[in-house]
Amino acid sequence: MKTFAEFGLEPKVLQAITELGFEESTPIQDKSIPVAMTGRDLIGQAQTGTGKTAAFGIPLINKIPTSEDRIVALIMTPTRELAIQVADEIGKLTRYKGLRSLPIYGGQEIGRQIRALKKRPQIIIGTPGRLLDHINRKTIRLDDVQTVVLDEADEMLDMGFMEDIQSILKLVPEERQTMLFSATMPLNIQKLAQQFLKDPEHVSVIPKQVTAPSIEQAYIEVHERQKFEALSRLLDMESPELAIIFGRTKRRVDELSEALQKRGYSADGLHGDLSQNQRDNVMRKFRDGSIDVLVATDVAARGLDVSGVTHVINFDLPQDPESYVHRIGRTGRAGKEGTAWSFVTPREIDHLHFIERITRQRMNRKPLPSLAEAIEGKQRVTAERVLEVVQNEEFSEYKAIAIQLLEQYDSVHLLAATIKLLTGEKKDVDIELTPEEPLRAKKRRPDIRSNGRPFNRSSSSYGGNRSGGSGGGGGYRGRDDRRSSGGGGYRGNNSSGGSYENRGSGGYSKRSSSEGRSSENRRPRPSDDFTNS
Repeated sequence: MKTFAEFGLEPKVLQAITELGFEESTPIQDKSIPVAMTGRDLIGQAQTGTGKTAAFGIPLINKIPTSEDRIVALIMTPTRELAIQVADEIGKLTRYKGLRSLPIYGGQEIGRQIRALKKRPQIIIGTPGRLLDHINRKTIRLDDVQTVVLDEADEMLDMGFMEDIQSILKLVPEERQTMLFSATMPLNIQKLAQQFLKDPEHVSVIPKQVTAPSIEQAYIEVHERQKFEALSRLLDMESPELAIIFGRTKRRVDELSEALQKRGYSADGLHGDLSQNQRDNVMRKFRDGSIDVLVATDVAARGLDVSGVTHVINFDLPQDPESYVHRIGRTGRAGKEGTAWSFVTPREIDHLHFIERITRQRMNRKPLPSLAEAIEGKQRVTAERVLEVVQNEEFSEYKAIAIQLLEQYDSVHLLAATIKLLTGEKKDVDIELTPEEPLRAKKRRPDIRSNGRPFNRSSSSYGGNRSGGSGGGGGYRGRDDRRSSGGGGYRGNNSSGGSYENRGSGGYSKRSSSEGRSSENRRPRPSDDFTNS
């Protein structure tokens, strides 16, 4: 993988990336960014959570001049949540360049969006239904668009947006760059690409199978503010011979390694901002056992091959499954057993399940270690060290002082005091780390037109008529995945009263033909067993 400095980006774009704490590109970014920067059309195939937004966002932002005051870039997304999320990330990447981006989606007052459009944004991120609303009102014109991005194209087509996408793309100048990103490549996506993309480069990131069976994988659900205390207890309970702790950003690594040192652990940090001499010095200490805990970013650990690493701890979950596989592969080497722990905040559980699905490995949930377990773990290791000395009979010169002490003191008291001395006491220092943003899965909700109603395409789409049908009256499933009951929900046309299925973390929900859409009218899904969101 490349560092972002190797892509030849504008200094202001690179500055924003660096401030976000990212050092090295993900696989889809590594393959997509160089192609996109040439202006060529692109098809990118990768799962959600692999860094697709930055894969198209970085080259898009890089090529727009700050003097531009027209809408020159259009990003289409299937849901309002994704539009907001993409707009947020684009906003962070344009922080120093000063470009303006605007999310356009149903469910928000259209007047507010019209007022925002008067500020002349260069980048529009929108859902197809609301985009068509603005196009029909002539509040958005696409005559000057130079770049179009279709994000999660398979989901947009699965939700019935094919005709809307076609209508919108026909209004964009033919001389443009088009980038299509999709997790799957069903026939309808291929047809769309053939119709609107010119000689596209196809890049694909399909995770390989992946994790070694000799690595025991577990996770602890813990709030962000409790992570450091959990780490301290885990290190005490497990007492690893050599451990690598992964943080998501350079700032995290610096703060975490310093905090561990303050608590009395022999730790040091490794990230891309260190000079080669500093890196070599840290690695020498880790290899010879002068430190037993290495805190590192993903880029710093690339190619890291140290024998004897017994534990890998993901203090922060990685952005993509391939990084997870690479991280835990630092242990369990040469046929030895290893242990991988991950700290997961409640808002990141969906992202954890996504990693499990792609790597096809289940992680065992473990409770937060108690203080008693931490103390017991430290004492156990000290006792093992004492027994090892006894078994090797490496104590002859100490026998005389031992006999003298035994004549004056109880043997149990002496041994307990020895274990306490050897175990040591961690310094009780208050630690406060800068919080990191959680990695969250996206939810799926229907596009809403300006009149507040779902953007229906036929009587069978999205549960059919708003008030129609008798029967169960399945309610609209919203972001919190709860069903409202009885009347007032979006009901189906059949006797089952099917509901619109919101996509949660698990991706495509399986539905029988009696739910929402009839079997003969149901739109084809890319793959009913595809679980990625």
